Amino acid sequence: NGFYLGTTVFAFISLRRYALRLKTMDLERFLRTGGAPPISLISPAYNEEATLEEAVRSLLSLNYPDFEVLVCNDGSTDRTLQVLKEAFNLEEVNRVPMGNIPTADVRGTYRSRRYPNLWVVDKENGGKADALNAGINYCRSALFCAMDADTLLERDSLLRIVRPFLEDSRTVAAGGIIRIANGCTIRNGHVEEVALPEGFLARVQVLEYLRAFLSGRMGWDAIDSTLIVSGAFGIFDRSLVVEIGGYSVNTVGEDMELVVRLHRHCREQGMDYKIGFVPDPVAWTECPEDLAVLGRQRDRWQRGLLESLLRHKVMLLNPRYGRLGLVAYPYFFFLEMIGPIIEFVGYVCFLITLLAGRASPLYVGAFISVAFVLGVV
Repeated sequence: NGFYLGTTVFAFISLRRYALRLKTMDLERFLRTGGAPPISLISPAYNEEATLEEAVRSLLSLNYPDFEVLVCNDGSTDRTLQVLKEAFNLEEVNRVPMGNIPTADVRGTYRSRRYPNLWVVDKENGGKADALNAGINYCRSALFCAMDADTLLERDSLLRIVRPFLEDSRTVAAGGIIRIANGCTIRNGHVEEVALPEGFLARVQVLEYLRAFLSGRMGWDAIDSTLIVSGAFGIFDRSLVVEIGGYSVNTVGEDMELVVRLHRHCREQGMDYKIGFVPDPVAWTECPEDLAVLGRQRDRWQRGLLESLLRHKVMLLNPRYGRLGLVAYPYFFFLEMIGPIIEFVGYVCFLITLLAGRASPLYVGAFISVAFVLGVV
């Protein structure tokens, strides 16, 4: 709760400062001056025949002057590739890879006759991280944006998320905010009306996501300690990601592991760099409304956190890594990774103490106020 309170205060100050800076940002003027660097959007897809056409059309309609869409078909067993061929009039063309990150075999590359900036990389199945690595190999822009196949971007999201790269040449990665699309009105691949979902479980997640991004990640960004860029929407310096070997295919949390590895690499090489969070570029995604599905999602997130932190445990409390090693990493290690175990055991012991009549009413009241009420607030 102390960490949450601290990051909330930092986030509040940063958000106010950022809101004032936004008043000076003219997106239309930015478009006219041609100051936007090229960006490759990489969307890995596996068995997405039902939704991929609409998602790709949504990406092609983004308000950005120079971008390409790279859909990486990760060995789908349904009609995903055929749907793309029919919807966008794809033709097989030779595209030379610009990177050498090891991936599963690429079976072919396609380009749309209708949309010259739409490319499809068809490959053997290797998982999401492997599909992203294939996209990185084939993209030709200095920056790439990694996202999920079912993510919907607001029309000006790329304009907003690229801003840190224009304002600070040290920037190597930046993440945007993820919001819940359940309950919203979606037309032609864009959220037109924002509303709360009907189910209680989804509503709780709406609140959770807003707190996690606008309080948590904004607060960590304020002290230059961003340790996570969401895999659903993040932008990276391609050359640096290629240099460190791309996404790891041996973890279920490839998004966090990549960011932690970027931090470690840059610190060990003595680089002056920045990894940030931008609060106004929005990506919309569906959240689970079933407890079993939500449980599997959170299990995957927790295992990804565990694998990422243990793989780079040399950073823990190591002054060589600055405030990352001394503040951010210990927080995620002790409170996010080990915290649930300690908390569960603590609640069991607390319940036993109550049942045994050994608890002071005054202490119980104080404990609930601090451990529960403050957390809710």
